[in-house]
Amino acid sequence: MAITNGPNLNSVAASQKQLLSTNYLDLASTANEGWAQQYLPDLMAQEAEVFGPRTISGFLSQVGAEEAMQADQVVWSEQARLHISLKGTIITAGDTTGTFTVLTDIDGNVAVDGFTLADHGVRNHDIVLLSTPGVVVRAMVELVDGVTITVMPYDAADCSALATTASGCTLLVIGSEYKKGDNYDGATTKGANEPTFKSFSNKPIIMKDNYTVSGSDVSRIGWVEVAAEDGSSGYLWYLKAEADTRARFNDYLEMSMLESVRGSGANVVDTELGASANNVGTQGLFSAIEDRGNITTGVTGVNAATDLAEFDAILAEFDKQGAIEENMMFVNRATSLAMDDMLASMNSYGAGGTSYGVFDNSEDMALNLGFSGFRRGSYDFYKSDFRYLNDLATRGGINLTAGSEAIRGVIVPAGTSTVYDQMLGKNLKRPFLHVRYRASQTDDRRMKSWVTGSVGAATSALDAMEIHMLSERCLVTQGANNFMLMK
Repeated sequence: MAITNGPNLNSVAASQKQLLSTNYLDLASTANEGWAQQYLPDLMAQEAEVFGPRTISGFLSQVGAEEAMQADQVVWSEQARLHISLKGTIITAGDTTGTFTVLTDIDGNVAVDGFTLADHGVRNHDIVLLSTPGVVVRAMVELVDGVTITVMPYDAADCSALATTASGCTLLVIGSEYKKGDNYDGATTKGANEPTFKSFSNKPIIMKDNYTVSGSDVSRIGWVEVAAEDGSSGYLWYLKAEADTRARFNDYLEMSMLESVRGSGANVVDTELGASANNVGTQGLFSAIEDRGNITTGVTGVNAATDLAEFDAILAEFDKQGAIEENMMFVNRATSLAMDDMLASMNSYGAGGTSYGVFDNSEDMALNLGFSGFRRGSYDFYKSDFRYLNDLATRGGINLTAGSEAIRGVIVPAGTSTVYDQMLGKNLKRPFLHVRYRASQTDDRRMKSWVTGSVGAATSALDAMEIHMLSERCLVTQGANNFMLMK
């Protein structure tokens, strides 16, 4: 089966800098038989809306919140894991002892916010599990010397079973054991453990747009009745042009929060904007997930949501992270349909797939061939189409040629997270996603709009109306380890 487009498919660009003949019906042309003909044409003055809703904004408003800020950056801290688990090298020195050298924490970090490998938290007399492929040994820590940890197995022969490995040994603290009358000795036990945390930051970017129309055009009426995305309508073309500019700018506000990246090293954008290195750009949602979250490319290849294997792998990853049970999936059309087919195939009562989600079927009932959500294990997934990933004029068009970089969906945890706000100096509960915009009592830059020129309330001698729009904002992605980007 193939789908082709007609040769006269409406593909005129949505916006152009000047008015062209392609924007209007030319009633004076021979092709349209012109005003010179003796018969009155039947004029359909109302502009046809052939693309449906053209805006893609709305994703962030569904899953996040907005909050003001008064600084050049927003800094937040996220709690570290509670239990001590490390990756490193094991050297077996016989049956009775072994030497473990710390290389990273369980997440692969070598240093986090000033904490080095020597701050790992393992102490003398800790009971630990040591694991190399196929082997688990229970041992007690004899000596901690920086990143070198000497262990003694509870079974004298156990250490010889551990495979000497350069980086494939895992150490997990499960408790401690002391003899009667023992006391803590700071010199040997390495002292008390202090909680650790990770700090992250993001910076806002300034976005601008404008629309200009001459004073003459403002007072000129057209014969085409236009309707704008904001609901305004009439025979004044500039009403539509201004409304389209505003709707497009609102979409830019959302797209930039999804797609933007921070500058990396000295670059030409730094020079252009007069900024210091790494002080341009902002980290959007996709970049944050790629940097601090999880990415699934499927188990069986492209669009692997056709079976439960991918979701079982996603569940296993979420179990390692926050294990947040309710999650929203925003996916493109192909992935949404693949999930519907996958879930329908689980229905043993649907011979030929005729009871996809309608479990009280009758011949007079409309057939429901889609699913809005499902539960797997202890996790609930709620599915929604993501217009941004479908529209040919947005990410949908980019995905056609993006190959392995095509984005087919994103899984976002529902609910709120608790973080320490370093600006306010206290713990706060916030949605995992929220937009920070610059604002004070003097100026609110969430979405500014102002008019200059001589049209209406005159502010200058310019014989035109200039409509300006500005926003300064960034996205805070908290707990990115609980997000999943589907590529």
